[in-house]
Amino acid sequence: MAWVYLLIAGVLEVVWAFTMKQSHGFTNLKYSAITLVAMIASFGLLSVAMRTLPLGTAYTIWTGIGAVGAFVVGITVLGEQLSALRMLAAVLIVSGLVLMKLSAE
Repeated sequence: MAWVYLLIAGVLEVVWAFTMKQSHGFTNLKYSAITLVAMIASFGLLSVAMRTLPLGTAYTIWTGIGAVGAFVVGITVLGEQLSALRMLAAVLIVSGLVLMKLSAE
């Protein structure tokens, strides 16, 4: 169950990163509120996952999901540039996440 909590926490990290961008420096109340709620939920679920998962594994997976997820949202929703180097960086992050998951078993 810890892995499920960690996955949800990572998705919520993507949500709060996106809504923080949409809040325009916390000047948009709706997006600011969503950001804060998603942050609290993400940190809460991360802490629950860390009860059983090693710190390094849990934190790495959480930040990796957030980084790659924000990268994908930036490209698909916000129209950010996709380059070969950015794509390679995302592939390397995902590779690291897979290795971290495999090493935790």
